[in-house]
Amino acid sequence: MQLVIGNKNYSSWSLRPWLGMKVAGIAFEEILIPLYQSGSKAEILRHSPNGKVPALQDGDLLVWDTLAIAEYLAEKFPDRHLWPQDPAARAIARSVCAEMHSGFTTLRSTCNMDIRASKPVTMTPDLQSDVDRIVAIWTDCRTRFGNGGAFLFDKFSWADAFYAPVVTRFVTYGIAVPGDARRYMDTVLALPPMQEWIAAGKAEPWEIG
Repeated sequence: MQLVIGNKNYSSWSLRPWLGMKVAGIAFEEILIPLYQSGSKAEILRHSPNGKVPALQDGDLLVWDTLAIAEYLAEKFPDRHLWPQDPAARAIARSVCAEMHSGFTTLRSTCNMDIRASKPVTMTPDLQSDVDRIVAIWTDCRTRFGNGGAFLFDKFSWADAFYAPVVTRFVTYGIAVPGDARRYMDTVLALPPMQEWIAAGKAEPWEIG
């Protein structure tokens, strides 16, 4: 399989399937295309019909969109347990992933993913609302389904992969969260593949103005 991704410093969408596959031990070839460079769009279109990353190539099959990739891999590798095994927990995990996929517009527009940077943000009511909702999701998932484990649903799942870019945003922009949420962030940041991604992102030469 091949996973087409964008810059590790900037591409939050790419991080999600990359991290999930790495943690689950799913082998793949990484194809990194720098974003917002001359020729970037044309190069991405060679791999992805919508001109966006990520995209997953598995033989003759091309899957694009992060959620679709997540579902495909969960079905292809059921033994990796990328979704929780309990039906209720699985439904909630899918719900919080879908909410991340389509929501939190203020956080996205105000706090672009930028792993290399450290730039405290001015908190607005709309941004605080997004932050509060994310913390509430983390708290609810860990309380109801965490079973005392380190992740949102006890063991690592797609839900943790989908919220990993938020963890980097909270660090970059100095966004304060309660202690339990900070401990969850530390758990995500400590994952060896996450450390690998962060180190690679910091080493990238490309800059987006």
